[in-house]
Amino acid sequence: MDLGLAGKKALILGGTRGIGRAIADTLAAEGVDIGLCARNGDQVAAVVSALQAKGVQATGAAVDVMQGDALKSWIGSAAATLGGIDLLISNAGAMAQGFDPASWRQNFELDVLAAVNAFDAAEPYLKTAAEAGDASFTVISSISASVADQAGSYGPIKASLIHMAKGLARQHARTGIRVNTVSPGMVYFEGGVWHQVEQNMPDFFKKALARNPTGRCATPDEIARATVFLASPASSYTTGSNLIIDGALSNKVDF
Repeated sequence: MDLGLAGKKALILGGTRGIGRAIADTLAAEGVDIGLCARNGDQVAAVVSALQAKGVQATGAAVDVMQGDALKSWIGSAAATLGGIDLLISNAGAMAQGFDPASWRQNFELDVLAAVNAFDAAEPYLKTAAEAGDASFTVISSISASVADQAGSYGPIKASLIHMAKGLARQHARTGIRVNTVSPGMVYFEGGVWHQVEQNMPDFFKKALARNPTGRCATPDEIARATVFLASPASSYTTGSNLIIDGALSNKVDF
């Protein structure tokens, strides 16, 4: 299937590790020019170099996405370098699990406000892209948005992203800017959260894994391929959707 992505321009928040890096690699394989940001400048430079070696234009910068002005400035600069924005993907996440005010604040500022500020800065470019055919804003949420085993800040913040995306999708449907979310379950990669859990809490890791009917975690590539399809012109009538990719971990039914 031709996803219609060749020559498109994509920006990724949190694009150096795990799901974000896999999304960048998948997009590059489709011929997409990429701008990405993350906090670690050395990691950003390494990924930009690797993407350029794949034959696409790539740019990146060390950006703290909780700094709204800095994030907006980078988006404008990256759009100028790439020649526009067709796809915006927000993958940045704090992963704070506590119920304390600091965890709530960190999750809100990094997950929600970063996505809000990114869309605000990218909207004019996305609107131009939509007028030429298709534009999309895709937010990585989590299956934790619909699971409440105990009180915590992570799940509710991820749920708010889904609610926000639905509103944006309806608001911008007539302009052609599509907005969707992807909600992964357990995703395993070296250095990632579940790798750390496996190393530090092996019994808990085994119990968590046993809850999944597939008996395994997802790979970043599995999440990335679905995300790229959802963000691509091949999915041009899909907006306001939340794609759950959890290996049937959850038993919720959506009608």
